Order: sequence, then C-alpha cells, then structure tokens
Amino acid sequence: MQILKTDDTNFNTEFKKLLERGKMDMEHVSKIVTGIIDEIKKEGNDALKKHIQKFDHWEVLNDKALEISVDEMKKAYDSLDEDLKHALQLAYDRIYAYHEKLMPKTWMETDDTGSILGQKITAVDRAGLYIPGGKAAYPSSLLMNAVPAIVAGVNEIVVCTPAPGNELNALLLAAMHLCGIKKAYKVGGASAIAAMAYGTQSIPKVDVITGPGNIFVATAKKLVYGEVNIDMIAGPSEIGVLADTSADANLLAIDLLSQAEHDEMASSIMITTSESIANQTINEIERWLKTLSREKIARTSIENRGAIIISKDMDEAITLMNEIAPEHLEVMCAEPMEILPDIKHAGAIFLGRYTPEPIGDYIAGPNHTLPTGGTAKFYSPLSVDHFIKKSSIISMSETGIKKVGDKCVLLAKAEGLGAHAASVGERL
Repeated sequence: MQILKTDDTNFNTEFKKLLERGKMDMEHVSKIVTGIIDEIKKEGNDALKKHIQKFDHWEVLNDKALEISVDEMKKAYDSLDEDLKHALQLAYDRIYAYHEKLMPKTWMETDDTGSILGQKITAVDRAGLYIPGGKAAYPSSLLMNAVPAIVAGVNEIVVCTPAPGNELNALLLAAMHLCGIKKAYKVGGASAIAAMAYGTQSIPKVDVITGPGNIFVATAKKLVYGEVNIDMIAGPSEIGVLADTSADANLLAIDLLSQAEHDEMASSIMITTSESIANQTINEIERWLKTLSREKIARTSIENRGAIIISKDMDEAITLMNEIAPEHLEVMCAEPMEILPDIKHAGAIFLGRYTPEPIGDYIAGPNHTLPTGGTAKFYSPLSVDHFIKKSSIISMSETGIKKVGDKCVLLAKAEGLGAHAASVGERL
C-alpha cells in the first residue's frame, strides 16, 4: 500500500490518480451492452434465455424457469437459523425506521387571496431492483433497495438477480420473503437492466431501476436512463478514513480492508496527520491480510488502488478528503463531531471509534447504496426519494389571478408567446 506525503514533489500527480479511481471504461463495453439491450427489446424472453445460457451457464427450458417463486422464498426463510432470522428482521426494522423519517409529505397552503399552492407526493407504480450475484450474494442489498421502496408506497417491486448455474443464495431468498417480494427473476447483468427497462413476456417494464452492479450493469443503467429513472451510476466500493494521533492502527487496518475485500477494483484511502499511525497501519494491514478468506482480492485492491496520505494538519486532511468525496468516510479522530461541519462531500459519514463502515452496510439504518468515484459531490444515497414523484399543486382564486395576472401577461408578451398571454388575459 503506497504512502504519500503532501509535501512530496510528486504528490499532486499521485493524488490526481486517486481522484480518477472511479473512472470506468464504459466506452469499451458500451457496444456490447447496446447489443444486449437491442436483443432484449426485439426478442424478449428468447434473448434472456440465450444470455443466461451464455453468462450464467444454465439452460432455461421455459419462461416459467426464469421466475423465483414465493414458495422458494418462504422455504428459505423458514429454514433459516433463528438468530439469523432475528438479525434480518432487526436490519429490516432499523432500515424502515430510518427511511420513514426521510419520507416527504404532501402539503398545501392557502395565501391571502385564497389561492392554493402545494406539492403532491406519489410513489412510482413499479420499481425494479437489481441485486448482484457472482462473487458474493448480498441479501443486505435487497433490504437496502426494497425497504425504501416499501416505505415510499410502491405498488409493485420487481427483483432481478443472477443465478449462476441456476443456484440462488438462500439468505437472499429469505430476505425477499421478509420484504414481501412477489415478482423476482433469475436474470443478471445488462440483460436484467434491459428487461426491466423495456419489459419482456415475463418481466414487466418498471419506472425506476435501482441497485449496484458491475461495469456492464452500470453501463446498461446509463443507456436506459430516460426510458426509466435510475438511482445512480455506481462504480467499485471505496472507503476514506480521516485519522489523527488518537486512532487505533489495528482498527484502521481492518476498516480499510473491509472495503478492499469487496473486489480488486475497490479503493481504500486513509489520510492521517501522523506518520507513526500510517506506518503502524501498514503493518496491521499485512497482519490482517494473512487471516482473510478473500486475501487475494483484498491484497490486490490494497496494493493497486489503496493509499495512505500523510498531511501536515487536519485542515489539509479534510480539504483533500473533500476532493476525494468518498463513498464511505470514517472519521477516526478524538473529536469527530468537531470535524463534521467541515466535511462537504461523502456518501455516508461514520463518526468515532465505535462506528465502523460495515455497521452501515447491514444494520445501522441509513442506506448502503451510495455514490462512488467522487460522485458524492452531486449524488445522494439511495432513499425514498428515488421511488417517488413530486407534482406541483396550483389552484388560483379569482382574486389571486387578478392580483398577479397582468404581470404574467406582460412576461408572456415579452417572450413573444401570444397564446400564453391571451390564456391569462381572457380570465382577467
């Protein structure tokens, strides 16, 4: 893992590389993904079957075989260890309670003329959730995507998840049962995104697609945006850590590795004011790596895409971290609340020694679907907002239109829009 010092002559060059960590070669895969989307649009289920056989290596004998039955979900849930059931339920409840607080309300107010202005909140009719499979199965991602949709009041939730070899993770199935999912399909990758965006004989067209995935999934979401809404274009997972001299190197090391073990493209970046802490953390990382079942993945990530930066003071550290705008940001400092006001850009902020990033992945309550690659400068975490629409409400009284109508006519005429002006003028 490289160590950089802000006073190094080559620091700016190396730091720029860190800022480009989230770049994905979408142009390279765009042609492939466009072809997949076109096939789904033209051939529907037949294309899905062909893609599943090619990428997930099992033969779909009929349309029904694409579906995940509610009986499978219930059976998986019933077979769960009781402690695991309780853990899933606790996660569900905490996620629900947090997102319930985020739910905006319909409102209207009447002014002194009797005119009414307001906003109407309406859930989308149908939401599509993409839940990754492949290297690991993520029941937590199902909860994080489904629960906000449930809180928002979405009528129908559609889930797509890959089933390599026609096998599904039992815990993921159990989470589907807990969330009351009725429509789920064994479809992954760009094919799943296209199927939810345009619909097939089995999979209904949705209004919004959320959920993380690889570069093919991300590219597909980008290409179908406009046909449907999407949450964000997410890249590999990442963590940023701010650490002062009070931080525990052992905890810093394992927290950095908690993201590195996701995949080889994950980024783990720490900025500290202490060279001693930096060196201790390097040693602890090596010790921890040897104990991990995913050592190879984590080591590749740490060595190729990890970094520790030694800054001259905490103000400089915060400035640099705001430039990085990490997906997850841990503040491992003596007084983290004092630093919070200065943090401008991060998907989720974890404050203090007892708040490791993984607590947010599973059970804290806030969403773990977060902006990556510096996009926290303009994207927000997945929330109920992604599953609702806001409609403006306007009801002018006769007194109200007479009070402001002449100015409206004046503005319409200034823009050369005669019918606009007449539409209001006829009512005056």
